[in-house]
Parts: sequence; structure tokens; C-alpha cells
Amino acid sequence: MTISIRVDDLSGPEIGLLLQAHLDFAAAHTPAGSGHALDLDSLKQPDLTFWTAWENQTLLGCVALKELSQRHGEIKSMHTAKGFRGRGVAKKLLQHLIEESNKRGYDRLSLETGNSDAFAPAQLLYQSFDFKRCESFGDYLHDPFSFCMTKTI
Repeated sequence: MTISIRVDDLSGPEIGLLLQAHLDFAAAHTPAGSGHALDLDSLKQPDLTFWTAWENQTLLGCVALKELSQRHGEIKSMHTAKGFRGRGVAKKLLQHLIEESNKRGYDRLSLETGNSDAFAPAQLLYQSFDFKRCESFGDYLHDPFSFCMTKTI
């Protein structure tokens, strides 16, 4: 599979469908009030950069990078389309995000994901890139349904 990753302006209809699938997945596996997935409009902020992964004209996945400070970034909206999970899409997106974080001069990259079994594959992926569990960061409050991770770059 040849995957190309590009900055995306969030205007394509397929992006909206993928993000809705991401929100639906999070809502199905996270109690009300404990979800932190961003909708389409929330991703259109100046402190966020959004990338999509493609194979030819097929959208495979997405990820966003939020700047928390000049030295700290946060991974947001990492999602692989259902038919492409387990094929290296998320790994490629995560590698791209780490490279971009290095270019920006970040010394730390963090994320929040769910704490249920449905999020175990995501947690394992992040652990394979040396992310470690951490306390809540940024605007997150302690929540038993959240699983925060961080990596020193």
C-alpha cells in the first residue's frame, strides 16, 4: 500500500464522513461527558494542523496536531477508516506527526484516548512509539475514562 499524507483543509465530503465515524466510535465507547473527540468545526482552529492519509483517491485516515505551547504538541483526531485498520495507516500517520513535532522544535508530544478495551489497539500503537502513561495535561481533568500518554522527543 502506497500512502500519501497531506495537510487537509477539512473541506472534502469524505473528510466529514471520516470524522463523523471517529465521533461515533468515541461516543459508542465513552460515557457522556468523558469524550474529547473534536468535531469538524473544532478542528478548524489556528493552533491545529490536520493531515489526511490517502491511497490514490481513497481516504485512509486522519490525524491533527494541536500546539499546546512552543515546546508541547497534542495528538488529536487520530482515526483510520474501518476497512483499512491493521494495515499500517495509523503507524504512518504517527511517524509523520513525530517528524513534524521535531521540525517544530517540540520536546514533548501528548495525547488523550479512551480507557476502555475498544481503545486498546490505539494504546498499543502509542506504546510501540515509546509513549508512556501520564497524568492529565493541558485542559484535561482527571477522568477514569481517559487514558493520557506522553513522549519526550
